[in-house]
Amino acid sequence: MRFVRYLPAMFLIALTARASGQTPTAPAAQLAHIAGTVTDTNGGLVPDAIVTLEAGHDSPRAAVADDNGFFEIDNVVPGTGYRVIVKAQGFADWTSSALSLSPGQYDILKDVTLTLLGDQTSVTVVASREELATEDIKIAEHQRVLGFIPNFYVSYDKNPVPLTARLKFKLALKVSIDPVTFAGTAFVAAINQASHYPNYPEGLMGYGQRFGSIYLNGLSDILVGGALLPSILHQDPRYFYQGTGSRRSRLIHALSSPIICRGDNARWQANYSSIGGYLVSGTIANAYYPEANRGAGLLARIFAIDFSANIANGVLQEFVLRRLTPSVKNQN
Repeated sequence: MRFVRYLPAMFLIALTARASGQTPTAPAAQLAHIAGTVTDTNGGLVPDAIVTLEAGHDSPRAAVADDNGFFEIDNVVPGTGYRVIVKAQGFADWTSSALSLSPGQYDILKDVTLTLLGDQTSVTVVASREELATEDIKIAEHQRVLGFIPNFYVSYDKNPVPLTARLKFKLALKVSIDPVTFAGTAFVAAINQASHYPNYPEGLMGYGQRFGSIYLNGLSDILVGGALLPSILHQDPRYFYQGTGSRRSRLIHALSSPIICRGDNARWQANYSSIGGYLVSGTIANAYYPEANRGAGLLARIFAIDFSANIANGVLQEFVLRRLTPSVKNQN
């Protein structure tokens, strides 16, 4: 089954069904997070900057910007009066305005710009496409519906940077080994166990076989349809949130996601990667499903489920999930 990339849609539908149509409530208050990228006045990245988070009611927290100028401070107690101070050799110190952090907020500072001291000549450092894409993925890895369900395969950027092949595989692996992915697999396996599908034996052994087959379905799909084929065909496996325009245009955008994707050249094109992932996943499943369930029917079943899941995910991404993803909803 195709749910590894579409965990938010699967969990939301399941939780909604269990709540008799009511919108699921958010989890208890959580700690906040602050991140950003340090640049100079020319837009060049500033690595190794010392970033300090200070507040009168809390001990100072510090982080060091990495080679891409990116910094992140996790597990901050929600509150008001926070200030971020950034120091780097050869630059004047930078201090943010007062920050107010809400529970579970992932605050991304977008104006951390350092000014050179004295009359030093500014050297422009142009970030490569891979560096910008790497920062986008770091941000995406904090996108979790209701604060815990991975929502990594959606981009809210109006000017997205194409991913390199390395980043496509990294994102696929990140989702595949996330604890919530295993929880989702266990949930679907329990449903299949109750419906006696596929024809594995009952009991603990049968449940384990159902768990393994479901996980392998998702793993083969995401590795092929979310990483291998997108790398070969230069296509982007993410869903690109439209967010503007009429509801009709947004709905068409969401419904077309299984058959149309964004290429690495920023042009929309036939989504051969996703369709190929469905077909490969269904074909491979014939190697480990019980003999009674194998054949063209299994391929057709997996393809239909995958295709439908992609459509459901697109509609939920476009109209629901952004509001339930704290790191996106609370961005400045």
